Amino acid sequence: MGEPDPTDWRSDWDAMVAAVGRDFGDGTVVYGADPVTVSDIRRFLEPLEFDCPLHYDRDAAAQAGLPGVTLPYTAVMSWSIPPMWSPGDPPLFDDDSRDAQPARSPINNTDPGPGPKTTGFFATELEMDFVRPVTVGERIGRRGRKLLACVPKETSVGRGAFLTFESEMVTGTGEVVARMRSVAFAYVPRPAGGWDGGAA
Repeated sequence: MGEPDPTDWRSDWDAMVAAVGRDFGDGTVVYGADPVTVSDIRRFLEPLEFDCPLHYDRDAAAQAGLPGVTLPYTAVMSWSIPPMWSPGDPPLFDDDSRDAQPARSPINNTDPGPGPKTTGFFATELEMDFVRPVTVGERIGRRGRKLLACVPKETSVGRGAFLTFESEMVTGTGEVVARMRSVAFAYVPRPAGGWDGGAA
C-alpha cells in the first residue's frame, strides 16, 4: 500500500482513527449544574405542553411504581450538562466575529485526544438508551468517553472528522440511568478563498 501521503490532511487523523475503542474518560463523573426539581420539570413541560402525569403528579407516579415525579427522558442530557457560566467567570464569547465559538463549553471536549487541533465543533447525531427514569431530587452526571468511530471528512464548512463517543449517565450514587452515543464534527473552518489547490 505504500506510505501515507504527508500532504493529505486526512493523515493528521490517523492517530485518532487508531484510538477507536479507547475510553478517554478517567472514571470521573462530571455532574450537571443542579439536582432535578419539580419547578424545573414544570418549566420544561410548559413550552412543550407535554401533559404526562408522571412528570407532575406524585400520586400518578406512585401508582406507576415510581419513587417520585420523574424527569422526561428527553431532558436527561440537559440536566447532565455542567454550568456554561458561573459568577466570577469571564464572558463565554470573547469574539464577535461570524460563527464565533464560545471560549469554553462543557459540551466541547477539553481533551481532543491524539487528533489534530480544530477550532470548529458541532453535534450531528445523538442516541440514548434509558435504563430507568430520573426522579426529583437526583443529580445526573456523565461518566466515560469511549471513542467508537473517527471518520475524517471534508464538508462545506471545513475539514475535520466525525467523532462518535459513548458515555454513561449516572446518579449521585453512581447508578447508570442511561447510555448516550453522540456524534460531533470537529473541524478547521474552510478559508474564505478556499483551500490551497482546491482539491477535496
